[in-house]
Order: sequence, then structure tokens, then C-alpha cells
Amino acid sequence: MSVEFSNFEDLLKAVEGLPAMPIAVIDADEQHVLEGACQAAAAGYVEPILIGDEKSIRNILKTITCKKEFRIIHAPLEEAMAEKGVELIEQGTVKALMKGHIHTDQFLHPILAHHLQGKKRISHAFLTDLKTYPKLLYITDAAINISPDLTTKMHIVQNAIDLAILLGVEKPKVAVLSAVEVVNPAIPSTINAACLAKMADRKQITGAIIDGPLAFDNAISAESAKVKGIKSLVSGDVDILVVPDLVSGNILGKDLEYLASAQMAGLVVGTKVPIILTSRSDPPRTRLLSCAVAVLASHRMELERSKL
Repeated sequence: MSVEFSNFEDLLKAVEGLPAMPIAVIDADEQHVLEGACQAAAAGYVEPILIGDEKSIRNILKTITCKKEFRIIHAPLEEAMAEKGVELIEQGTVKALMKGHIHTDQFLHPILAHHLQGKKRISHAFLTDLKTYPKLLYITDAAINISPDLTTKMHIVQNAIDLAILLGVEKPKVAVLSAVEVVNPAIPSTINAACLAKMADRKQITGAIIDGPLAFDNAISAESAKVKGIKSLVSGDVDILVVPDLVSGNILGKDLEYLASAQMAGLVVGTKVPIILTSRSDPPRTRLLSCAVAVLASHRMELERSKL
């Protein structure tokens, strides 16, 4: 197991001492959003600018424990909030965007319209810290690409691999999930999974070991794979779970969070700047962890650029 961080506590130690990153929080007038921003600011990870209905934001801030003073930009309409965040990015005022209570499609629309995405299709990755698993587990894509075709899945996989490598996984092991572990023409996700594994063999996807199709049990459990007669370098040591579509990924992520007490962080990947994207119902801790991941990823991206 070649990983730098086995859990979020290890990752948070790596973030300590890094400069606080200025971020814009889009649609900040909700209690969990503001508590997360306050906690991340108090930890020294970020310097938030709050965008939304100013009166509502100030009223909520009075009801929570927050010792930080924040700049607030009044923008009562969701479209205006997101546009203002992009404007702050383009001005260099902030280095990252954080989704608040705004819907994901309204949040992402100006990001795509203003070409803040990179050369690849953007996607989303959950980082998951489970007491029952020995390292951080990545899940992709559970928030952006609804029913991705093979080309889109190639970008989804490469985005997640690049993030994992940036965060210290030397050669990520990727399981492309389906309901079964054999290619079945009646189940299209098994065909896509097999294609993605072969694309890695042919260097169309780089930096990782990819196997699929794998069912969830034999991706996570080496014993399960052994019982089923599956020989895989990925089984039991997986870093990245690639789900068939957004619905299955969303269900998987929330199952782990609500039934297995997983700690979660969520980022958009494939963008030119860090985009922090969590569920609107996520607790403040998820937002704090997502900020920490974004800060570390941004810091390491800048280091990589400086070497060029």
C-alpha cells in the first residue's frame, strides 16, 4: 500500500503551515455552509469571501460561533452569485470556489462558460475516510456526469488518478465497478469497464493500475475476489472506485456517509482552479475537509507548475 495519507488526520497535518487560500463561497446564506467556512477559516486553511444575500448571511453569523470577520458580497440571485465568484477568480482575488447552498448545475454553469475547465472533461471525486478501510478511498463520478459514455469515463478516470497522485498515491489502483465481474453484453457498464482497463494497458489512461469490471465486494475485499476465483492486482487494495453513473455513485457515497459514518470531502477535478463541491446537506466537517484537500491540491499544483 503506497499512500501518503491513510486518513484525513494525516492529510490535515500536511496542510498545517500552508498559507490560507482565498476562496469565494457561492450562496453562503445557510447555517451548515457558514459553519464549515468558519471552521476552515479558524483552522487557517482558507480566507472566505461570502457571496449571497447579505442580510441573511449576517443574521446566520449572529447565531453561530464564529470569531472570524468576513467580506460579504451581496448577490441575492443564484446566477449572479456564481458569476461573481468566477469574476473574483478572473481578477485573482480568490484562488478557489466553494459551492454553498446553490444547486450544482447553477454553480457550474458560469465555470464552464468562462472556460475555467482544463483540457479534459470535468468530473467530481469524493475522498472517503472509513474506519473499516486502511486508506482514503476515492469515488468518481457522483455529482457531475449523469450517464457518461466511454470517452467521458476515460476523462473521469484520468482526473481521479491525477488527483490521487497529487495527494500522494504513488500508483493508484482503480476498480471500474459494475454489478458483476465478467463482461456481459446485457450490462453495458461491464463493457465500458473492460474497455477502460484495456485503455490503461495501451497507455490511453496513464499513471495507474486499472481493473474491471469488478463488483463492489471483490474490489474492496481480496477474500471475496479469492472466493470468486478472481486474480486482480486491484482487489482488496483499491484506491479509486469508478461507478457506472451519477446515480449509483451518489447512492454509494451517501450510503458510506450515513450508514458507515464515513468522513467525506468533495472536489471538482479537471478544472484550472480548485472547485470545492459538497452536497447541500453535508455537515460543516465535510466542508472543512474539502477546503483542506483543495488547499493541499492547489499548493502541490503550484509546485508542479514551478518545475516546468
